[in-house]
Amino acid sequence: MSAKAAGITGEYRRVVTALNREFSGPFTSAAARTKLGTTAARTHRLLAYLAERGWLVRIRRGLYAPVPLDAPIPSQFQEDPWLVALRTFAPCYIGGWSACEHWHLTEQIFRGIVVFTVRRVRAVHAEIHGTPFRVRATREEQMFGLRKVWRRHLPVSVSDPSRTIIDILNDPPSGGGIRQVGDVLRAYFDSEHRDDELLVSYATRLGNATVFKRLGCLVERLEIAAPKLF
Repeated sequence: MSAKAAGITGEYRRVVTALNREFSGPFTSAAARTKLGTTAARTHRLLAYLAERGWLVRIRRGLYAPVPLDAPIPSQFQEDPWLVALRTFAPCYIGGWSACEHWHLTEQIFRGIVVFTVRRVRAVHAEIHGTPFRVRATREEQMFGLRKVWRRHLPVSVSDPSRTIIDILNDPPSGGGIRQVGDVLRAYFDSEHRDDELLVSYATRLGNATVFKRLGCLVERLEIAAPKLF
């Protein structure tokens, strides 16, 4: 495909205009069908045609995203993986090492995205539109300690710094392994995000005693002064 999207006219241009006006991020074929007022078969053909011509990108089956008009190479456009997670795994939140990166608690660069979801998941690892996702199931009552961040006019939930620490203590692989968790923990206690009382509150609410054990072990090993924790 060329660097520019192939030209379209008439009905297809009206469809592209309608989709771009309605959706600022990924959308399902069902949502497009509702917006366009077309049959399922007609919607499928329209979306497939527009994706083939470079006006849409197909993220996975039944999920598309508009290609920005200023995209230098439409065929290589990659949708924001946080928005992909929002549309694929909601209700969910971004956590683990991805939240560590967001809150500047690590200088380590991770290629994949960690997402916690209330949905039933079949596999821990998934690759969607070229991005690896590490997916961890959670429960509705564990959806706390979250903040909304805006990604191209859409709100995405991400664990706040203290909740991020609790999550990676609860599941060290989601933080890059226990050694990396220790580095993040030290960065947290040295940062403006530090909140010892909130950390204890979150750990208590999560209800996993192992979190306290790992926290105590790492605090002692790293020689962090934190008398309020225990």
